[in-house]
Amino acid sequence: MKNNDKNILLVEDDLNFGAVLNDFLNLHSYNVVLAKNGIEGFEKFKKHQFGLCILDVMLPFKDGFTLAKEIREIDKDVPLFFLTAKTLKDDVLRGYKIGADDFLTKPFDSDILLLKIKSIFKRKKLNSKVENLKFEFQFAGFNFNSKLRTLQFESEEPIVKLSPKENQLLKMLLNHLNDLMPRELALVKIWNDDNYFTSRSMDVYIAKIRKYLSKDQRVEIENIHGEGFRMIVKK
Repeated sequence: MKNNDKNILLVEDDLNFGAVLNDFLNLHSYNVVLAKNGIEGFEKFKKHQFGLCILDVMLPFKDGFTLAKEIREIDKDVPLFFLTAKTLKDDVLRGYKIGADDFLTKPFDSDILLLKIKSIFKRKKLNSKVENLKFEFQFAGFNFNSKLRTLQFESEEPIVKLSPKENQLLKMLLNHLNDLMPRELALVKIWNDDNYFTSRSMDVYIAKIRKYLSKDQRVEIENIHGEGFRMIVKK
């Protein structure tokens, strides 16, 4: 299983449906590892590298949401698809809070699933290229280097050394410059959770970043109530 973007973990307790979906994905050149319950799914996830996880919501021993949270603790970026027999609003919201990329309600068109898989791998490649290439940012009077975790205002000394979370948060704000950075997206990608305590923690880090950026009045971080934050750089 060398090509990570061809490796899919499928966790499905309906053995007939799992076998059919497995065969279908194999026919389209994907390497599928099939698990029949949440415990087995987590064990297989730890042993291999996957480009995508497709998880049934209702699983024996450990449900799909619990499995997804455990997967997120190991890999915060691997795409997650949920399969469900009935789409309930609470389940969908819960899934997206964990970091789901998509929900599919059974029965679904296999060709649509295939298009969704191709789309998610394409997006993953593009995001990876952008994140790997872009590490230095010039905005207003600041120079920010996310590899070195340094923030400098004009030619002032000393240069601010950011903590890892400050660094990730500032980079995410800049990647969403002049646009909304969703609160839940930042919490899931940086803190791997979006509960009350991590949300309050993020507010503290936002306050620290605001303090660093207060040297230039052209830079502002707006709090969009109930939605997230938006960094604005005025000309």
